[in-house]
Amino acid sequence: MSQVPYHPTESNSSAATDVTPVVALKELVARLNREQNKIQDLLSSLGFALRSFNNLNQFLELIPLMATRVTDADGSALFLYKPNGQIRLEQLHWQDSQQRKNIRKALETASSQITLLPNSAPLTATTGILDDEMHRYLGPDVQIFGTAILVKHTERGWLYVLSRDPEYSWTETRQKLVRLVADQTAVAIENDELAVELRKKERLDQELEIGAEIQRRLLPRQCPNIPGAVLAARCKPANRVGGDYYDFIPTNNNQLKLNNSSAEDARWALVIGDVMGKGVPAGLIMTMLRGMLRGEVLHGNSAAGILQNLNRVMYADLENSHRFVTMFYSEYNPHTRVLAYSNAAHNPPLWWHAATKTVSRLDTLGMLIGLDANSQYEDGEVQLEPGDTVIYYTDGLTDAAAASGDRFDEDNFITSFNAACRYCNGPQEIVDYLFDKVEEFIGPDKQNTDDMTLVILQIL
Repeated sequence: MSQVPYHPTESNSSAATDVTPVVALKELVARLNREQNKIQDLLSSLGFALRSFNNLNQFLELIPLMATRVTDADGSALFLYKPNGQIRLEQLHWQDSQQRKNIRKALETASSQITLLPNSAPLTATTGILDDEMHRYLGPDVQIFGTAILVKHTERGWLYVLSRDPEYSWTETRQKLVRLVADQTAVAIENDELAVELRKKERLDQELEIGAEIQRRLLPRQCPNIPGAVLAARCKPANRVGGDYYDFIPTNNNQLKLNNSSAEDARWALVIGDVMGKGVPAGLIMTMLRGMLRGEVLHGNSAAGILQNLNRVMYADLENSHRFVTMFYSEYNPHTRVLAYSNAAHNPPLWWHAATKTVSRLDTLGMLIGLDANSQYEDGEVQLEPGDTVIYYTDGLTDAAAASGDRFDEDNFITSFNAACRYCNGPQEIVDYLFDKVEEFIGPDKQNTDDMTLVILQIL
C-alpha cells in the first residue's frame, strides 16, 4: 500500500497563511482600542479639569500637553490675543526637554513680530503671518499645524501642534481631536470671562444695595406728629436707588433739637421733589439736594426764597451733571392751618375741599431747579379747613403705563383721589388705595419704569 509522502513544510506554510491575517486584524483592533481608550482618557481628563479648575491659567497649562498626546506630535503651542493687540505665547509643551528652551525662544520671537490693530478682530491674514514667522524661526525641519480658538464666533487665539517627523501627516482624525481640545479651551476662556463679569456684577449689586439702604435711611422713617393733622407717605423706586424725594423738616432750631412739635409756633416743611432720571445718578443728586434744602429751611426764608437760594446753590452741580430737579416746597402752620408754598415746576399737589367735595390744584410759577441760576419763584398760601386733604405726588403715578401703552394720566388720578377722600378712613388708607389703583392699571406682570411717591396731609 503506497503512502502519501508527508511534507511538513507545506502543511505549516498553509497554516501560517490561514492564521496571519486573523492575528494581524486582532493586533490592529487591539491597537485601535488602545488609541481610542487613550484619547477618551485624555479628553475625559480635560473635561474634568474644565469642571474642576477655578484658575484659567491652571487649565491652559494642560492644553498643549493634551494636544500633543492626542495627535502624537512632538509638541504643541497655545497663542492668545491680548487686549493691547499683542499675540502672546501662552503655553508650550515639547517632548524633548533639551530642545524646549530653544523652541520657546523661537516661538516667542515669532509672536513678538506681530501686533494686531486695536479693537480689530484677528483675521486669517494675521494667522498666515504668524505661520510664516513660526516657519522662519523654527526652521524647515519643524512642521506646524493649527486651529483657531473661537469664543462666541470671535477668534481669540490659535492652538498649534508641532512635529519634526517628515512623515507626520495632518489627518482628518488629528484635526478633529485638536479641534475638540481648542473648543474646550474656548469654553474655559468664556467661563473665566463670565466669572469675572459675575464678580463685577456682584460687587455692583452690593454697592447698589448699600446705596439703596442709605437712601432709605435718608427718607423719613415715620411721619411727624403735627397737632390737628395726620400725615402718610410712601416712596416706591423703580430701581433699588431712585430719584424721588420727600421730607418733613422742622422749620426752627428748637424743633430740631427738642422735637417740640406741639408748640403753637411749630411749623413743618412738607416737601416733595423729583430728579430727572433714575438710578444711582439721580439718587446721588437727591441725597445732595436733601442736605442743601435742610440747611436752607433753617434760615427762616419764605417758601419762594428757599427755592431761589436752593437753585443758586445747586445750579453748577446740576448743570455739570446735565440734570434738573422739580420740587414743591410748603410750610404748614398747625396753629393757623395755613399752608404756604412755592413750586419749581413740580406736579401741583391736589387739594380736596371737605366742604364742597371738590379738588383744586396748588401751584405757582417757577422753573426747574438747575435750569437757570437766576430763576425767580412765587409764594402762594391757602387756608385749610377741617377735613381737607392735600396730596403731594410725583409723575411716576400719573405716567404709569399699562401693557397697552395707555397712561394712568392726571384725570384718572384726580378721580381716584376724589373717591379715596370720600370713602377712605385716614391718609394711610388713601395712600394704599391710590397705589393699588395704579398697580392694578399697570398690570400684575409689569413693573413701573419710574419712581412713585405720595405724601398726604389731612386736617382733622
